[in-house]
Amino acid sequence: MNSHVISESLVEDWGYFARGREVFIRLCLIAIMGVSCVLLLRPFLNLIICGIIISVGIYPVHQMLTKALRGRAKLSAAICSILLLAVLIVPSVLLGGTLADGIQTITRQLQAGRLDIPPPPASLEKLPIVGRRLEEFWTLCSTNLSELATRFAPQIKKSIPAVVSASAGIGAAILLFVVAIILAGYFLATSEANGRFASRIFIRIFRDQGLEFRDLVLSTIRTVATGILGVAVIQTVFASLGFWIVGLPGAGLWALIFLIASVLQVGVVALLPAILYGFAAFSTTRAVIFLVWCVIVGLMDNVLKPILLGRGAKVPMPVIFLGVLGGFMFMNTIIGLFVGAIVLSVGYKLFMAWLDSGVLTAVAADERVSAP
Repeated sequence: MNSHVISESLVEDWGYFARGREVFIRLCLIAIMGVSCVLLLRPFLNLIICGIIISVGIYPVHQMLTKALRGRAKLSAAICSILLLAVLIVPSVLLGGTLADGIQTITRQLQAGRLDIPPPPASLEKLPIVGRRLEEFWTLCSTNLSELATRFAPQIKKSIPAVVSASAGIGAAILLFVVAIILAGYFLATSEANGRFASRIFIRIFRDQGLEFRDLVLSTIRTVATGILGVAVIQTVFASLGFWIVGLPGAGLWALIFLIASVLQVGVVALLPAILYGFAAFSTTRAVIFLVWCVIVGLMDNVLKPILLGRGAKVPMPVIFLGVLGGFMFMNTIIGLFVGAIVLSVGYKLFMAWLDSGVLTAVAADERVSAP
């Protein structure tokens, strides 16, 4: 009797062991497959994420254009892609031409043993804390370039690789945007199938709240894209117009610096050197007009952000700011500025929605317990 019970127990234990072994093997195979897929897609993740962000951001425009074209979704997607490529490529070509002309001008001046830098404005020394040092450095740049090169030769040599790397990063980012825009056009052309696929994913993960979380992610992406990136682009257009009209040297480079600073929420800081140069190199009237224009450009975000960020989900500015910095530091490319802000904003809204749903569930449970 005892031996029979022991044998049945051994058989049962062996069955548990066999099932556990099978589960372990299957989990290992699934993990290997998942890791393999991630490794294979890793070189294209930035491209895919950027394409998704662009397609989601311009989807309302695509829908309006599709209605105007009587339901021709593919033609609408192609038109959106062409327009976006034009918006990206034309300024990039102008920037490249400006940089090339600026480098050639500086090279010719250095070969001639001079570099045309205007003297600092008289009011620069009156700035608190940094005024005198900035005035001395500017005077040295405009009067004794050879001494400046000798004094800062080690720093210049160390910064050359960083400048080359940054230039290569800008070129890679532009190429990435070009391919991502083309991919976004494909996503728009197949938006119905992609929408159903996204709904299935969110329902599988979040169950009954899947569609709610899907809409939350979409609205957050569009809000950040229009409220942060859109405002930065609008400000950059107006700032570039001012740089070009006033005749600021290297206007394309100033525009690029201002665009990056605007995304980082510090666009006004990027305008200060241009304003100082204007008062040093231009006439007083011209410099004052340029100053007024820069003030208008700097205050634009105070008007545009409440309007654009007010549409859809609202995200606190510190979250966006940390996302921008964190994305740039983590990805080490310009695309990180955009991806970081959107990803952290979406994560914040998902976390807050999860907290709110938990509070509502607890309140409902308390009401059921306290009900007579």
